[in-house]
Amino acid sequence: MNEVKYSIWIEAEEWAEGEWNIVDGNTDAIVTFEDGSRWVASFFTYQNIQTLADKNKQTGECLHGKYFRGSDMVLVDECSRKQIEEVIAHFVSSGDFEMIFSRCEEGRVDQIL
Repeated sequence: MNEVKYSIWIEAEEWAEGEWNIVDGNTDAIVTFEDGSRWVASFFTYQNIQTLADKNKQTGECLHGKYFRGSDMVLVDECSRKQIEEVIAHFVSSGDFEMIFSRCEEGRVDQIL
């Protein structure tokens, strides 16, 4: 069986020291396959969704916290490189990857990177 090869870029790894909270955080991840195609999803911890809802109640965003929406959202219990790699490998091996990640257009990748 051929192994699918890809690399993973995680936005939070570009942040300043101490800004990435793997327990209460979120980050974009871009997967680049051998063929050059790039795919993006946003990883949120369960705790971060509650933190964002509480913030939105105070700020008035999202109808004062009545909803939360994110495109290409993946919920995880921990937002670490190890966890993100494990989840992506599962999506690739199960065949679910393209249902969860969105293919990046060149302009969008440049905006993210």
